[in-house]
Amino acid sequence: MGVVPEPILTLILLGGSSGSGKSYLAERYGRPHVELDNFYRELAEDSPQTPLPHTAYGEVDWDHPGTWNCDAAVNSVLHLLRTGSMEVPHYSISTSSYSGYSTVTMAGGPVVAEGIFVDEIRAPLIAHGVDVRAYYIDVSPITTAVRRLVRDIKERRKPLPFLLRRGWALYRAEGSVRRRYVNAGFIPTPKARIRSMLASASTVPDPR
Repeated sequence: MGVVPEPILTLILLGGSSGSGKSYLAERYGRPHVELDNFYRELAEDSPQTPLPHTAYGEVDWDHPGTWNCDAAVNSVLHLLRTGSMEVPHYSISTSSYSGYSTVTMAGGPVVAEGIFVDEIRAPLIAHGVDVRAYYIDVSPITTAVRRLVRDIKERRKPLPFLLRRGWALYRAEGSVRRRYVNAGFIPTPKARIRSMLASASTVPDPR
């Protein structure tokens, strides 16, 4: 897919550790909100011929970018910016599979995309001529760990033993995750400041 033609809308990318509030901010202020986690690969793709990355415990490592379809995400976002719409798969985290597709359309901006691997798409999109602003949500690791565990248990995303092991691993990796985003060109920014910025760019009134 070629360079996105003018006029080019600014695309806002929100990065951060799991539980930092990416989805909340993008859903609240994004017009549209692009959920990049829907581009995860399906568990059915894990085979001897096409193996997915695994953890030391023998489980699929869903925190590894190899479990995510970066090319599909980039092409879909480019299609949205070029035509005003994109097809997004419905991905079930609990079953690690797709259950259909939905259409995401432009709704007056700002276009806000978020996901656990959002840092993977910044460079490819810039190479295609997209005006990208990328922010890393700076939140206390303890805060994100608690939010993440409460959310994942409430939504029954995975079995509890898996969630506990994953939660501990993510807590220990918080510093490296932040460095990964910074190295990818994301600007570490307090959550309150990002919220204020998105509110000023959105047509939706801020409830505060």
